This record gives sequence, C-alpha cells and structure tokens, in this order.
Amino acid sequence: MSDHKVGDAFDLTGRVALVTGASSGIGRRMAGALAGAGAAVILVARNVARLSQAVAEIDSNGGRAAAVQADLGNRATIPDLVAEATAAFGPPAIVVNAAGVNLREPWDEITIESWDQTMHLNLSVPFFLARACVPAMIESGYGRIINIASLQSYRAFANSVPYGASKGGVVQLTRAMAEAWSKHGVTANAIAPGFFPTELTAPVFADPEKAGHNAAMTAIGRNGELADLDGITIFLAVKASAYITGQTIPVDGGFTAK
Repeated sequence: MSDHKVGDAFDLTGRVALVTGASSGIGRRMAGALAGAGAAVILVARNVARLSQAVAEIDSNGGRAAAVQADLGNRATIPDLVAEATAAFGPPAIVVNAAGVNLREPWDEITIESWDQTMHLNLSVPFFLARACVPAMIESGYGRIINIASLQSYRAFANSVPYGASKGGVVQLTRAMAEAWSKHGVTANAIAPGFFPTELTAPVFADPEKAGHNAAMTAIGRNGELADLDGITIFLAVKASAYITGQTIPVDGGFTAK
C-alpha cells in the first residue's frame, strides 16, 4: 500500500521555493507554477518593477510570494540573498536556477569579460546559490534543485560559444549536485527547454522564417509555450519525483529526438 495519497505527492503546501530570473520569461512562469501548487515563492531578479508585477500576479491568483532584488552578477550578494529569502517564509526547500544570459557574440568577438560573465551567471551562480541553501534542506531531509539547461547543452548554434559551453556544464553540474546531495534527500535535476518565447530568444522569434524552421524541427510541430513548463516544474519539486536525480529532461517538443 502507498503511504500517501496521489494528491499529496504533487502538493507543495508548506514548501518554500526560491526562483532566480523570476521577473520574466521561464523563471517567472516557473515561479507561478510552484505558487499554484501551494509553495510560498521568493522571486529573485534585478528589476524591481518587474519583480513587483510578478509578485502581484501570484498574489492575485491566491498564491504567496515575496521579492528579493539582487544582482547575481556579483557573487558576493549570494549570502545576503539567501538570508533575505529565508526571512520571508523560512528556508527554501526548492531552488530554481532560471537566471541566465546569452550574449550571442561571434567567436572572434568574445572577450574574457563576456566569457566570464556568461560562465558566472549560467554555471557558477547555480552552484553557489544551491550550496548556500542545501544545509537547511539536509537538516529538514527534503530539497529540490532545478537547473535550466538548453538545447545548446547538446547542440551547437551560431554565435553562442560561451553559452553552449555553460549549458553543457549545467548538465554535468546537475549530475555532480545529485551525487553530492541526493543521499541527504536533496535531488538535483535540470530542464532543457526547446525554443520558448522569452527575452533571450526574442531575436529568433522576431524572424518568422527562423521561428518556423525551429517549429518544424520538433516532432510536435510547434515551438514551446510557457505553459508547457508548468507540469515538469511542479513534478521536479514535489514528493512524486523523489527517486529522480541527476537527470536533464528535455522539454522541447521532440527537437532532440529527431
């Protein structure tokens, strides 16, 4: 016999989630999904006005949310960020690393500074932020790390050398996190989205020919809609996914299957 009802396995009531990049795009959608499943959500981003809008949206839908303004480009802010987030609702049991950057520079225009910026935000911040939250997760016996990988974790696209390298790294970082923490009840998994309409992909969606080509490359025949991320976000955060760790799950309409 199961020791819990199916509904309980998908319920986040009483859990606290911290989501970076939560003022727009994928991060904002994932924060809303977690709130809808019952979690109290801390939204982290730089833009105060957009953060306020995102919090208001969750509140208007009956959820609980708080905002923490932070510039993740400065790694020294992470301890204060975690302290401020914890003060809102208690220690985060779920961390979603959705903040990211893709500068789209040709290979011969990449500078050391732009390389470092990309690696820092896309690869270093997810580790150091998660690590700062993990001790409280271990103490409680429950934790979920959700990283954001990419089609470029597996495929090479033009003008994206640092981005592709960082997102390839996210796949291995996720495995390494799982190896280090899963024995303590803290799982780590990544979502690899296909083409979704966000600020990062705006240049692609602004070109109907490119957008159409990408849709045709999927098995389903369309590009992603942000609502397509709701289910996987909730699943990787709840009890139901307790025996899944170290995995990167494509949500790409079958793009990488073809």
